[in-house]
Amino acid sequence: PNISLSTPLPGIPKPVFASVDGQEKYETKITTLENGLKVASQNKFGQFCTVGILVNSGSRHEAKYPSGIAHFLEKLAFSSTAQYGSKDEILLTLEKHGGICDCQTSRDTTMYAVSAEVKGLDTVVSLLSDAVLQPRLLDDEIEMTKMAVRFELEDLNMRPDPEPLLTEMIHAAAYRGNTVGLPRFCPVDNVDKIDKTMLHSYLRSYYCPERMVLAGVGIEHEQLVECARKYLLDAKPVWGTSTAANVDLSVAQYTGGIIKMEKDMSDVSLGPTPIPELTHIMIGLESCSFLVGVRIVNIRLYFTDTDPGDGDSGLLCIHASADPRQVREMVEIITREFIQMAGNAGEMELERAKTQLKSMLMMNLESRPVIFEDVGRQVLSTGKRKLPHELCHLISNVTAGDIKRVATKMLRSKPAVAALGDLTELPSYEHIQAALSSKDGRLPRMYRLFR
Repeated sequence: PNISLSTPLPGIPKPVFASVDGQEKYETKITTLENGLKVASQNKFGQFCTVGILVNSGSRHEAKYPSGIAHFLEKLAFSSTAQYGSKDEILLTLEKHGGICDCQTSRDTTMYAVSAEVKGLDTVVSLLSDAVLQPRLLDDEIEMTKMAVRFELEDLNMRPDPEPLLTEMIHAAAYRGNTVGLPRFCPVDNVDKIDKTMLHSYLRSYYCPERMVLAGVGIEHEQLVECARKYLLDAKPVWGTSTAANVDLSVAQYTGGIIKMEKDMSDVSLGPTPIPELTHIMIGLESCSFLVGVRIVNIRLYFTDTDPGDGDSGLLCIHASADPRQVREMVEIITREFIQMAGNAGEMELERAKTQLKSMLMMNLESRPVIFEDVGRQVLSTGKRKLPHELCHLISNVTAGDIKRVATKMLRSKPAVAALGDLTELPSYEHIQAALSSKDGRLPRMYRLFR
């Protein structure tokens, strides 16, 4: 007989479904220790956990120091410490718990992370405390780091992927000489200036407990707090007592401007399948630091964001690459796209962008290391964490009017432009600015007498 899938099958007992009582199962728990360090955890079932220390420290804080300190600290992470004689000893200790470690630094955050079996939590937190607060910074480790940094700088200029270099350039153009506009990679001239004394002076200012979060995903909160009390509450850093008095608290000052790098891209594309020679352009406008509305303005846009703290500024960019002869047309496509954002968004397009943004958010937040970074960064910058369902709710509430308002405000700012490659056909900065102030986003016409 034809039975519809929605009618229960005869003679089969009624199924009982597990139910989740409210949201508390998903809540991010946060405890602040007496020394100001925050402990944040998110439960996620499984035998592995990701635990790490995030520090409010990065290239944006190097105004009073030679740029490149955060880059050096990232490379020196998990080298020898008070307890461990070498990086190999650290790796062997982690191996016993199926663990791996990694350090990443961005413009405003340095993140020391370990993924390992849950039962190794005590060892992991003890090791993290040692790696962050008791590094030996031996002369030969600093020399090795200098080599690694030099190699990375060469590699940055040789890469076929222009993204890292362009991102560096667009920040330098948008925030000239301040905070997030300071170089994230150590400039070549600074490599030899950085030594242990300078690193200690920097660490003394920035690596203090009130600028740190111990975050964990996949562990019980009480256990993590207990380990934090044991290894981080009374831990004395090797550089002596911290003095947070010297911390640079400047807010990002948006300047706008252009940074160009004429570069022969033909050698980049050598290989079995040569990449065509391209010119890469990024155009950005100032926007708010961390606002859901901006993310939706056009989901295809590249979005870079400075520290989502209060009053800080962010950057919304469109990145495109084209044949060097078509750079002018490509720039015009970008400027017209920016102008159209301030027009009326179609209801269907808006819904599609929201759905795409929500699914991207949810899919990314399935992986443990991503949840860890999300928890750590949010708690470090705001002291709390918005959960995925809260963010989805915010996304749903964005209206076409919000988009228009944000986009119109963005168009009042001076553009930031980064251009890399053969720039013969690149319109002048003034022309790009004129196009972004016009009704239709078109570049001023250029009449050439001699063709």
